[in-house]
Amino acid sequence: MADFPIPKNQSLNIQRYDYRLTYGKTGRARYISHLDLMRTMQRAFKRAKIPIWYTQGFNPHAYLNFPLALSLGTDSKIEVLDVALIEELEFDEIVTRLNACMPEGLYIYNAAKPVNKHTEIALAEYEIRFDCNVSPEEAKQRFEHFVQRDKIEIEKRSKKKGVNLVDIKPHIKEVSVNVENNMTVINVILPAGCEFNLNTSAVMGAFCSLESIEIKNIYTTRTKIMCKNCEDFI
Repeated sequence: MADFPIPKNQSLNIQRYDYRLTYGKTGRARYISHLDLMRTMQRAFKRAKIPIWYTQGFNPHAYLNFPLALSLGTDSKIEVLDVALIEELEFDEIVTRLNACMPEGLYIYNAAKPVNKHTEIALAEYEIRFDCNVSPEEAKQRFEHFVQRDKIEIEKRSKKKGVNLVDIKPHIKEVSVNVENNMTVINVILPAGCEFNLNTSAVMGAFCSLESIEIKNIYTTRTKIMCKNCEDFI
């Protein structure tokens, strides 16, 4: 049997230090895709000269973990990034050095040691502002009627079952609707994480279809990431 060379990084015991960063993704940065965001963050760490821990094996890669992807075009001030370093640094130093290298719209708010596991993420809170083909007051009344329906079914595709109908009504939680600055404002909690995900575009798509709404402008912001008990994910 032929002998294969042993990878240089195999069996290395490099100390790693885990950190959880909270960051904002707003303005123009809302249009950075998830894949491009990963590259952007890696470049920021490199420019900041913060040494990232790399996985071992035949295909080593920088340990950057985004527990919950953000839909393209959505603002957020509560995104989470887990990173492993090969040096132990002060929290404030990580924040300062990274922010000096971040592009417009990306900003690190906090660094800390991880507390919750990724699998504990279960819910996300959103604020949705929009104007449409009816008045804000009328849109408010129609959304309140929308969430009071017995069923709200949407089409969901899967590789095994193809297209099937899913009732999302039980998954729409903690809804409040108001009118502010001539726009309709919805605050809603939706499932997120490993078990089930429901994004705002699916909810708003169903709303428009069932209530004859044509949206002109819409601005969505993720405001919280939570565990099953509704406590903040930290």
